Amino acid sequence: MFGIAQIHWSADPEIFRIGPVVLRWYSLCFLVTFVLGFFIVRRMFRLEGKSAKDLDSLVNHMVLGTVIGARLGHCLFYDPVFYLTNPIEIFKIWRGGLASHGAAIGIFAALYLYSRNRPDQSYLWILDRIVVTVALGGFFIRIGNFFNSEIYGTATTLPWAIVFSHVDAVPRHPAQLYESFAYGLIFLLLYAVYSRQHDRTAPGLLLSLFLVSVFSFRVVVEFVKVRQAAYAHGFPLSVGQWLSIPLIILGIVLLVYAQRTNRSKASTQ
Repeated sequence: MFGIAQIHWSADPEIFRIGPVVLRWYSLCFLVTFVLGFFIVRRMFRLEGKSAKDLDSLVNHMVLGTVIGARLGHCLFYDPVFYLTNPIEIFKIWRGGLASHGAAIGIFAALYLYSRNRPDQSYLWILDRIVVTVALGGFFIRIGNFFNSEIYGTATTLPWAIVFSHVDAVPRHPAQLYESFAYGLIFLLLYAVYSRQHDRTAPGLLLSLFLVSVFSFRVVVEFVKVRQAAYAHGFPLSVGQWLSIPLIILGIVLLVYAQRTNRSKASTQ
């Protein structure tokens, strides 16, 4: 029925365990995301003359917004009946369950709170810079999902199919690696655009490129991913695809706005 898979993936999600202390690959990927993101944003702040004192507050907002948003997104988007009838389970984050769309909403909300009292860092300005690091985070987080043998793809006979031995014996699309590779390329694109323009970057440009590219790819890759929300199995599109469409539309609107702003600046120079 299936072709011969090239790889049987059976990696241990845990790097090491010392008593009750456990370090997992997913946790390490999460940590690397924030560490590298910090250095990237610090460089941006230095290039544009922003106060380094704000970085601690920015990191705190980002961590809380990401974790709370991702957890609530998973609970409410993918299994609302279970979590609303067992609300205490929402707080058991160590059992897994984070959603990227929820993280996006959490980050939007957290950065709004961050920018309110900083007139030199408008909401759109900070979003433009942060999405560069968020794309990099997507690269690492999907690697973490791969180590966890989760968010995997549907069955396939393609020669690069992978058998996730902790799941079953079926060769599947390595959907996590598809996404990781795509988000890594998107990070390089966004960082290249920023590196060329710095503070001359049109407001909303980086955010619009992020939204359109990331969530357009998400719509595509969902066709080869096992659906996470049981209640949506009969839907023509997955929950992830439905949630991505409004963000793509928002990205297109912002891209038009950024282009108009850029043309307006050029005409006045």
